[in-house]
Amino acid sequence: MATATGEGRPALTKRQREVVELIAAGCSNEELARRLGISPRTAKAHCDVLRQKLGCPRRRQIPIAFRALTGEDPLAPSLGPTPVGLGD
Repeated sequence: MATATGEGRPALTKRQREVVELIAAGCSNEELARRLGISPRTAKAHCDVLRQKLGCPRRRQIPIAFRALTGEDPLAPSLGPTPVGLGD
């Protein structure tokens, strides 16, 4: 499994991106586990790996570090697609 992209940024799996989104939405490890169909211990392990990959000491900093590194809003996937042409 690759841990960095060509630009030196950490590569995140689809599952890790899902975890980032749920953390950004305010989910606890128990809620992560329930929504993803995994154990709370596995949810915590995902968070620990993300903290390491993103270089942040606290779980609540994961979405901030994700946005700083990728420029993507971690909540954007849950908000759905942006309608084109509205408000122009």
